[in-house]
Amino acid sequence: MSLKILETCINCDVCEPACPNKAITQGEEIYIIHPDLCTECVGHFDEPQCVVVCPVECIEPDPNHVESESMLLAKLAMIQEK
Repeated sequence: MSLKILETCINCDVCEPACPNKAITQGEEIYIIHPDLCTECVGHFDEPQCVVVCPVECIEPDPNHVESESMLLAKLAMIQEK
């Protein structure tokens, strides 16, 4: 499942560099996570690094992008091929 950043984001800039897939970018008002690049750090870390570093706990699973661990690993393989 991809993650999403909630409106409570304070734009502290710590999540973007923590993402190994470069799935996080600055949006118009808050940071956003691109679901086509987010693997919840599967294949990299035991837990999503953006969640670990977020000081306001504003990152949660995105119910619009439900994926199994095997799907996330397949997505990671596709990202790494690019």
